[in-house]
Amino acid sequence: MKIVALELMNIGSDVDLSEFDELGDFEGFKVTAPGQIEERAKGAKVLIINKLPINEETIGSLDSLELVCETATGYDNIDVEYCRSRGIRVCNAVGYSTSSVVQHTFASLFYVYEKLRYYDDYVKNGSYCDSPIFTHFEEHFNELDGKTWGVVGLGNIGSKVAAAAEAFGCRVVYYSTSGKHDDDRYERLEWDDFLAVSDIISIHAPLNGNTKGLFSFDAFDKMKDSAYLVNMGRGPIVDEKSLVAAIKEGKIAGAALDVIDGEPMKKDSPLRELAGSSRLFVTPHIAWATVEARARLMHEVYLNIKAFTDGGERNVV
Repeated sequence: MKIVALELMNIGSDVDLSEFDELGDFEGFKVTAPGQIEERAKGAKVLIINKLPINEETIGSLDSLELVCETATGYDNIDVEYCRSRGIRVCNAVGYSTSSVVQHTFASLFYVYEKLRYYDDYVKNGSYCDSPIFTHFEEHFNELDGKTWGVVGLGNIGSKVAAAAEAFGCRVVYYSTSGKHDDDRYERLEWDDFLAVSDIISIHAPLNGNTKGLFSFDAFDKMKDSAYLVNMGRGPIVDEKSLVAAIKEGKIAGAALDVIDGEPMKKDSPLRELAGSSRLFVTPHIAWATVEARARLMHEVYLNIKAFTDGGERNVV
């Protein structure tokens, strides 16, 4: 059985892939353009992809293909109906990054919340060497204890963030983007009330019709001017022009983003207007990517393929 992985750069060179050799003839490519898929995957029974578009145009001539493995939870890049019409099974990976994303949520929040860029610069540029006293707290910051943490997307990741926020002494509330989710552990609020009471809002929701552009300028206008936004969900949930305007105008105190609208970032991204600001912290979609999470991800893919070869089903979408 021929197994072809087309986007190994998205996984990292430090992940051990030797277990795939147990399943068949494994071949990997670091980066693949959509137009190269058919050539590189010719004769493959299993295709491992991440962000590449999988549809009739890109895999139409691959007669041997029987399984597509997405190295992610989301699979909106795959035309699932087309694959089904061809008898091609599609599997995703779930649960591998929860701990990683929860950790990065708090790391990102604290960077802006405790003004850590300012204090790191203060020490490293030599200013602390000239201080007449042992401390320096020119940029004020607050405790989480007693604050209200609002969660958008109370799934596996959102629930663990909520539990961690409680451990810091926060009151946790949540907003249901579908209007249907009920959780007896935390208070569910309507949108305007949710925005008005939250000191920190973290996003862990998928991108869909209910969430795209959810955080508009109107939403920021209803938030506390001391509030912080953390987006670990999907970039387009936040209208970036509105976010930049809200930060510039003091509608909110700051934001930390791991996902943006258009990845990698475009040179004309409105976020670059705040390149010198300590009130915006942006990372390049790495919340999921601890060493352990990436290793778990590829083991999940291995288990999906093994289930397929053994005649079973696992993580079929």
